[in-house]
Amino acid sequence: MKVSLNQLKLYEKLYGWSDFLSKAQLDPLIDKIGAQLGAVEEVVYLSDKYKRIVIVKVVEAIKHPGADKLSLCRIDDGGAVKKVERDSDGYIQVVCGAPNVHSGMLAAWLPPGSIVPATFAKDPFTLAAREIRGKVSQGMLASPKELDISDSHEGILEIDEEVKVGDDFAATFDLQDEVIIDIENKMFTHRPDLFGVMGVARELAGINQKAFKSPAWYKPLPPFPIIESRELPLAVVNELPQLVPRFTAITLKDVTVAPSPLWLQLRLSVLGIRPINNIVDLTNYYMLLTGQPLHAYDYDKLKEKSNGEATIVIRNPKPSEKITLLNGKTVSPGPEAIMIATDKTLIGVGGIMGGQETEVDSSTTNIAIECATFDMYSVRRTGMSLGIFTDALTRFNKGQSPLQNLAVLSRITADIIKLSGGKVSSHVIDLNHVSESANERGSLYPPVKLSVSFINERLGLDLKAEDIVKLLKNVEFKVAAKADELSVEPPFWRTDIELREDVVEEVGRLTGYDKMPLLLPKREISPAVKDELLNLKSQIRHKLRGMGANEILTYSFIPGALMDKVAQDKKIAFKVSNALRPELQFYRLSLMPSLLEKVNPNIRAGFEEFALFELGKTHSTDQMDEDNLPKEFEFTAFVIAKDNKLKPAGHAYYQAKNYLEELAGTELTYQAVSEETTKYMVTRPYDRARSALVSVKSTGEFLGIIGEFANQVQTKLKLPAYCAGFEVDTSVIGKLSADSSSYLPLSRFPKLTQDISLKLADGVAYGEVHASLYEAIAGQLPDSAQLKLEALDIYQAEGSTDKNMTFRCIISGTGRTMTDPEVNSMLDQAAAHLGQTFGAVRL
Repeated sequence: MKVSLNQLKLYEKLYGWSDFLSKAQLDPLIDKIGAQLGAVEEVVYLSDKYKRIVIVKVVEAIKHPGADKLSLCRIDDGGAVKKVERDSDGYIQVVCGAPNVHSGMLAAWLPPGSIVPATFAKDPFTLAAREIRGKVSQGMLASPKELDISDSHEGILEIDEEVKVGDDFAATFDLQDEVIIDIENKMFTHRPDLFGVMGVARELAGINQKAFKSPAWYKPLPPFPIIESRELPLAVVNELPQLVPRFTAITLKDVTVAPSPLWLQLRLSVLGIRPINNIVDLTNYYMLLTGQPLHAYDYDKLKEKSNGEATIVIRNPKPSEKITLLNGKTVSPGPEAIMIATDKTLIGVGGIMGGQETEVDSSTTNIAIECATFDMYSVRRTGMSLGIFTDALTRFNKGQSPLQNLAVLSRITADIIKLSGGKVSSHVIDLNHVSESANERGSLYPPVKLSVSFINERLGLDLKAEDIVKLLKNVEFKVAAKADELSVEPPFWRTDIELREDVVEEVGRLTGYDKMPLLLPKREISPAVKDELLNLKSQIRHKLRGMGANEILTYSFIPGALMDKVAQDKKIAFKVSNALRPELQFYRLSLMPSLLEKVNPNIRAGFEEFALFELGKTHSTDQMDEDNLPKEFEFTAFVIAKDNKLKPAGHAYYQAKNYLEELAGTELTYQAVSEETTKYMVTRPYDRARSALVSVKSTGEFLGIIGEFANQVQTKLKLPAYCAGFEVDTSVIGKLSADSSSYLPLSRFPKLTQDISLKLADGVAYGEVHASLYEAIAGQLPDSAQLKLEALDIYQAEGSTDKNMTFRCIISGTGRTMTDPEVNSMLDQAAAHLGQTFGAVRL
């Protein structure tokens, strides 16, 4: 936020503000701003930039004898500049190439030894007397561009104001001793009023313990100039009242669009805004003054783009609609953008930029002025999606108060009449969707009631009620005090005073944080409560890393193309409107696609055998809580892969299963993935015939899925043949960790290992056989015994209706040394049980 010190002083006199600025010393003022208002990023001293420039009169302008496009001019500087060559009449010779130079005009002369202002900031260029086509030019007559006022370079600046020949240019136009203070914008994020000079001046008065008085015209219900005709009716339709709480407008006829007076051009240019014409410049002038952006439309163009009567419609864009903006850029706004349109076509992006087709130019004679309030979050999203950032957007995305619209519209209407000779040609249109109570109060929020002790306790001060009342009234709060109790009503331009703590912050800043005692806050010495989820994730990481897996961290956002490759439905994924990158537009439904995307790059990088895992959150639009907010699910995903050139034996499924069982630390059950269970989005990347849904055996609680991946997924992501993984609910893993012991002593007795092979029909599922065999063996063991059952092989000859399954049984912890005959007897009984259940035959 750039602030002109001279402009502050000018307004101080013009509007009767507090007189502290005219008396303030610069360095202490800058220190005060940095300490109590916002960080000062830069201080620019403009007095050197316009030093030695003189206002002169062109006495004579004749054709240069040696060049058709140059003029040989004699200028009168009133003798102001010493040590410069003059003719017998005391005039100075200057060669000028501008087509508009003529005798009798007043201009800005840069004498030899002066710096061209446009070059001041980068590479200052100092003028000297030099010969041009045989004639010596003493300096130059400057164009607006060379003076760094505007981009106009078609001719020299012609000064129309009542000025005196020989006067110093900087002193005449209030640029002498000018200082621009650039305050960091982030400090004002919650203070939209401070994006206007008036708001900054008010705050400076407040922190200097001085009373501030807003101009008489700055009030919620101001008077408007009289309507001189009703020849320019305007219809406004607001289809988005939630996003545009207030939209005001008025039309004026017979305006004369021309360059602004030089004083106005200079006021804008020193703050970084290029002058365009008197109408547009006034909208920018009042935006800089009040923080409220405005927009002007060419009424006749607006009417031409409407069906009959001139119409403005506030709406969302239709599919495939485009608009060419004032900057020449053609954009396709997103479906949520606030658009300004006629009843036929788009004419602007609300709160950001108007369209070319209704811009005010030199041919404009009738105008419509808009002063509106747009939802800060909506315009911010639109600006980011379109890649457009304007001064208006900077202010609107801070949340301007809708209660100031009429005040600003009334004031600019009066000034347009003064500068352009226009006449009010319609009634004031005010589509006001602000609450009735706020309109009646003249404040967005009701008065805040709090006690003096409440403020002092939080600030560590001993302020009296009258001290607090004075501080707040200095910045135009309405305050009623009764003993220790205060009732504080914020002014209509403040959008940040809603809670008691907001008032405490206001009092603290106005008092000065340096006045507060330097005391450390009281803290409990009891240890912080452990975060169970963080502890659990740490345990999972430790376990998986101990088994040789590597953790990766990927974005929570994934491309729609990746979701297509794993057959996930994008319709139930949350779409990100302001994506980090254009392709990262969806929030992931599961972690597995992100892991699978990293498999092929790692193999190409030379890693032949590896395991990856990730812990993270997932969301979907079909999983919402009672407040209609997205539910968060914590998952742990794992994938193991081996390069095809290793020609690995066996199936990756079983190795992934070993990792899962080691991670779970308890007995699990496996269920085939059926047609009904494929509705779960987590099952989508997997091959249904080579995967299983996993549950905890002791509780029946669903844990997740494990398996190898579908052929189309392998093809599209270039996965190796040996690749499998699982994705499980982290919270369920946490329950298993809580129920299990982390330490199990080794048995003093040796473990015993035997294999068992079974012949079964083709249709019998491995998971059912494994579970039944485990139960049959475990039921014959003492309670202290530990049983581990591993699958060694599944074989089926080509064309056979039978298949062979081989399991390895490992028994330990029985309290004694078991013999092979004992174990073999157990396996015989287990095989007999499986024979009755599945028709299995022990081989």
